Amino acid sequence: MIKKALLALALVGMLFLAGCATYIPAGGLFVDGKSGVGINNGVAASKTGKACMNSVLGLVAYGDATMESAMRNGNIKKVATVNYEAKNILGIYGTYCLVVTGN
Repeated sequence: MIKKALLALALVGMLFLAGCATYIPAGGLFVDGKSGVGINNGVAASKTGKACMNSVLGLVAYGDATMESAMRNGNIKKVATVNYEAKNILGIYGTYCLVVTGN
């Protein structure tokens, strides 16, 4: 019985710590932030492409937030910067985007 209680406590603890490994700090109530992920010096940033995913109730996520999709959406061949944007309200609905600039 004690082993089961300790296991349950450990699992709950891991759930609370899971948000610590994100690019943008996780907020329990609200998140609206941006974070720089990468930069390629020497490439001009005249175009912007964005690719997003959505999350519902933290249970279902859908979309394509790959770098390839962001580059295609901005008609970018050479990448200058890669940034990340996140918005989440109460864990009910969230939008997570990869934003790429370049030529």
